[in-house]
Formats: sequence, C-alpha cells, structure tokens
Amino acid sequence: MIKGNLVNVFTEEIYPVEIEVKNGIITCLREIDGDYSGYILPGFIDSHIHIESSMLTPSRFAEAVVPHGTTAVVADPHEIANVMGVEGINYMMQDAATTPLQVFFTAPSCVPATPFETSGAILGPEEIDALMEDELVVALGEMMNFPGVIGKDPEVLEKIKIAHHHRKPVDGHAPLLSGRKLCDYIRAGISTDHECTQLTEAQEKKRLGMKIMIREGSSAHNLEELVSVGGEFLVSDDRHPEDLLDGHLDETLRKAVHLGMDPMDALKMVTLNPANHYHLNCGALKPGFSADMILVDDLEDFKVDKVWIKGKLVARNGKPLFQVNPLPLKSTFRVKSKKASDFEVHSSREEEKVRVIEVIEGQLLTDESEAVLGVVDSHLQADPERDILKIAVVERYGHDNVSNAFIHGFGLKKGAIASSVAHDSHNIVVIGTTGSDMAEAANMLSKNNGGIVAVSDGACYSLKLPIAGLMSTMSAGDVSSQLNQLHGVVRDMGCELTSPFMTMSFMALLVIPKLKISDKGLFDVEGFQFVDVVKK
Repeated sequence: MIKGNLVNVFTEEIYPVEIEVKNGIITCLREIDGDYSGYILPGFIDSHIHIESSMLTPSRFAEAVVPHGTTAVVADPHEIANVMGVEGINYMMQDAATTPLQVFFTAPSCVPATPFETSGAILGPEEIDALMEDELVVALGEMMNFPGVIGKDPEVLEKIKIAHHHRKPVDGHAPLLSGRKLCDYIRAGISTDHECTQLTEAQEKKRLGMKIMIREGSSAHNLEELVSVGGEFLVSDDRHPEDLLDGHLDETLRKAVHLGMDPMDALKMVTLNPANHYHLNCGALKPGFSADMILVDDLEDFKVDKVWIKGKLVARNGKPLFQVNPLPLKSTFRVKSKKASDFEVHSSREEEKVRVIEVIEGQLLTDESEAVLGVVDSHLQADPERDILKIAVVERYGHDNVSNAFIHGFGLKKGAIASSVAHDSHNIVVIGTTGSDMAEAANMLSKNNGGIVAVSDGACYSLKLPIAGLMSTMSAGDVSSQLNQLHGVVRDMGCELTSPFMTMSFMALLVIPKLKISDKGLFDVEGFQFVDVVKK
C-alpha cells in the first residue's frame, strides 16, 4: 500500500490517497484523510528517444534515467537497426529486459534512411510486419523519407499500411515541410512530428491535426521556441550521457514550467498523452494499469525522491536500487586502413570555389555557404584560419567508400576528430585540418571497434563504443567522464561548440536540410540529390 498526495492527470485534482497494488498492477485507489508531503505522479514516459544516442546500452540507460523519474520510454532503435538490422533490435530488447524500465519500441521505418548512403542492413515490409507482431513494438518509427511518402513510393506506403493493419500509429519526421506537401504527408496516415524548430511550423502542423512532440535534447533545443504551441508530448530524441546525469524528463519539466507552461499540461505531455497515443498500460494511476509512479517534492522543480515500477521501489534519492550487467555484442567493423590521400579533394587548378556545409549551433539543420580554397600538389587545402575544414565519411561495412567535402563552424585549428556515431547509417565521420590527422583518427576508431576519437599534436584520445559502434557497456558516469575529457581536448583544438561530437554525428543525416554528406558524396537534402563539392 502506497499513500500520499495523488496528482490526478484525468481530473487535474490533487488529494490524498492510498494506492493498492497486486502483482505490479494497481487494483484500487481510495481517497483518505491525512497530511502528506510531496506529490505522487505517474512515472514519466519519454515518447520519442533513440537510446543509442546516449552512448549507453539500454540497461545502462535505465540505470541513469530511472532515478530521474523515467519509468517508460518509446525507443526508436533505427540507429542500431541501420548497423545490424533485426539482430540489433533484438539486442536492444534483450538488454532492456534485464532492467525495471519499461522499454517499448517502434519498428524502424527507414533502414536505410535513404538510398543515397551505405548502411549495414535493410528492413523491408516483410521485416516491418514481423516486428509489428511483437507486443513491445507500439508504432512504426519516424517516417524520415518524406519525399517517398509524398511521391507515393510503393514500399514506403506499404510499411505505413502494415502499421495501420496492426492498429499502431505512424510517427513522423518532416522538418520544414509545409503547404500541399505537408498535407500529402499527413494524408498518408502519419500522426506525430518531433522535428519542428519554428513556432509557425509547429502551428501549421498542429492545425492540420498532427500531434507535436516538443524536443529538448542535447543537440536540438526546441522547447523555448515551441513552449506556447500547445504540443502533446515532451521528448528527448537524442540525449548525451553527461546530460542524463543532470536529468531527463524531470529537467525538461522544470524548464517547461519555468518558461510558463502550466505544470499539469506539462505533466500530461510525459504521462497520459503518450500512454493514450501508444496504447500503453502506464502513464496514469488507475486500476488495471502498471503501478509506475514517482514521489516528487513539488510541481515546479520536480525533484524525484522515490520511483516505483510495477509496484516495486526501484530508485531513491537519485540512486537506482537495481544493478545492471550489459550484454556483449560482436564487432560490426569491416574497414581497411586509411591513409592521408584518402582524404583529399583533387583539382588541376590553382584555386577552386567549393560548397561548404554550414553548421548551425543547437540545431540539426545545416545551411550551405561557399569558399574559395587554394590548391597545393593538386589537392584542395583546408583553411583553419577561416574555419574551413575538411569533412569525410568513411563507409564501414566492407565496401571501402570514402567521400570528402568541406565544413564551417567547428573551429578546429589543428588535428582531427572522428566518430562512428553518424546518423543514420553510422559510417565513420571525420573532420580535420589535414588528411594525415584524419587518417590517424579513422584508423584508431576502427581499431577500437567504434567510438569517438580526437587526434591533436600527435596524441590520440578516445572513447570506445564497442556495441555496434554506438554504445558503451560502461556506466553513464564513466562514459561522461571520458566524453568530457574529449570535449576538453576538442576545445583546446579550437572548437567552441557545446556538443561537438553530437553535432558532428548529424552531418551525415541526409533527411535534415540543407547540405549533408554520406559515404557516396555531398548531398543537397532539399533537392534530394548529390551535388559537386567544387562549384562550376
């Protein structure tokens, strides 16, 4: 029996109750007399997150977020699915099942995300149908291929049809989509969007019936811009381990209320709303639902004192009361050793005008600019003084592709950085000042079976992510410590970005405008086509 001040998300009342639980399920709630401190809330649900982006295995992720009041998540495993397909999704399910955290999944809709990159797997309609049979799979994952939806690509529409056949919703991903194209996208049966970055964009989508997921992650911070839109969900999408140590949805709730959102409205966005949308047996305290609940001090700071999942106390005073032992996974890297010449753009002229990827701090979006670069020994040169650096993507699934381009916004004055976290196909992305440093960084990363690397003044620093090149088996604290060391190294190299590695990871994401890069070349997202690095 659990007693306290219930925050009722159905009626928006607050009153003392005793909650009866049997076999992890709430059997009855009775109003009682008494003076209790704190408030009992439904456990928080993150309705759109990629666990892989925390760089933690699902079990280590649970260890980090449950003490912050997160009792359930709807995870889209398309990161590991792009690397390993269904085998990778099964790994996520099996590792998650070793913890109290309720982890629901969406079936990744876009593996690969586009046909313009090399991934480690393909999930077609047959695989989607099989995944939808699993009760833990509650939706079709974000439909990033919006041109395919609008253009009525048969395979894309078949995946949506399969989801509807299983009576499961389809999550959206439609950055900056508007007007007739947006109408066509919604008409296909897509109900949510988490990619809004502008208030007018979110308002248009909401007026057309979409449910808006307001994203507050490590790289994309959209809450302040969208707080007044009246969205249905507060989500993380991608959150790094050092940020998870500070908080998860509890921190997002604090910020939302501080920005003026009504506490009850904010609470519903991480409890009742996702539960209703994804047909989950949690997210509200009612008979027949899982006894997932938390005790907080107040409804402004949302400081979490206790966490129960299925009626069992699983965290207290910010500490988990369970232990984890992450499952191992085989290596996924098949990469030949690289040399400096692999990272050169050739030219027969003395200088060339080139397209440049323009980084936008705090956004997944990029812009396009141009620069005139000099040529030495038939190779175009980076210009660190103007912050025009080399960027390359090295394919890691055995085909040996390497593509090269230029980028502005990282500020490196020396060395190179590399990562095998490169959405969505997770090839190796490298940014640097010289080809030799880039080759050293890429080779060290391959040797580590994935992770993050920085090369500076002949020294090499790294964080190993051996689980599909995406995740570590270490704790959030240990991963954060190594990542913070790498951030310090990169700052010393001249980079002033808040999350340089997460920002770099999205430079290969071909479904977010404007200019990105894959292992096959420089890509114009708005035109949905490859473009030359050198402008004619």
